[in-house]
Amino acid sequence: MARKMERMLILSAVGEFSMGILGNTFIGLVSFMDWVKNRKIASIDLILMSLALSRICLLCAILLDCFILVVYPDIYDNNEKMRIIDFFWTLTNQLSVSFATCLSIFYFFKIANFFHPLFLWMKGRIHKVILWTLLVSLVLSVFISIPVTGNWNDNFRSCVKGRKKTNFTWRCGINDNLYASTKLILNLVTLFPFAVSLLSFLLLILSLWRHTRQMKLNATGHRDPSTEAHIRALKSVISFLVLFVAYCLAFLIATSSYFMPETELAVIFGELIALIYPSSHSFILILGNNKLRQTSVKVLCKLKYILKGRKI
Repeated sequence: MARKMERMLILSAVGEFSMGILGNTFIGLVSFMDWVKNRKIASIDLILMSLALSRICLLCAILLDCFILVVYPDIYDNNEKMRIIDFFWTLTNQLSVSFATCLSIFYFFKIANFFHPLFLWMKGRIHKVILWTLLVSLVLSVFISIPVTGNWNDNFRSCVKGRKKTNFTWRCGINDNLYASTKLILNLVTLFPFAVSLLSFLLLILSLWRHTRQMKLNATGHRDPSTEAHIRALKSVISFLVLFVAYCLAFLIATSSYFMPETELAVIFGELIALIYPSSHSFILILGNNKLRQTSVKVLCKLKYILKGRKI
């Protein structure tokens, strides 16, 4: 029964992985082609392309771990290989969260209306601000991921694989404090970009409230371009926040699963939920971006035309 459940979860993971690769590849290609066409890249395209690439790598890391656990469990005994996978997963996870935060920062500076000198100064240099933010995010993500190359995760993997073996309590009692403290630190680090995105979301709400109040005083309609831009940005940021919370909960399930009766199933189930975040958010970004949405409509129309031609 457990093996059947594992296969079902793996098939679900492959489906989510395929959708995520499709959406993120589309975002990356559109942004890259626009860069080549205009011979320069806009800040939003740079963020979207970086975010799409990091999420493609994150999806590959999560699915690879699922396959290793179910199909090639012996690889769990090779600590060197697993440390590389752990580092790759942690790095892409940190990059994905950081780049999504950069997107929230971009929406805030591009759309919000404040008259503070520092805000206006940074808004006028938005391209440089975003470029430096992306570079700092890359450096910090590499630095944060380095502790994963240690042996703190070896105990967790042995527990996952050896749940049904003897001496389980002894094997899982080694370095529990080290594992828990390192995992706690890594989870707390991800809260900083989440807090920045949350702050951007709250400031966007404040900017929208001030803008709509000004529209009322001037007896102007509420659905002006600025209001629409605020609402689109808020939808994008809040979708990231909600999906990221779900992702963190899934990650907590996967990394704490050696306390659960069916450890392997708990890990796969946690990773299955974790795949929702990088997969579904890409389609939310496509729908919320005019250029991506229009391009996707054109691509779908062409595909429909080609399919009709083949039927004829």
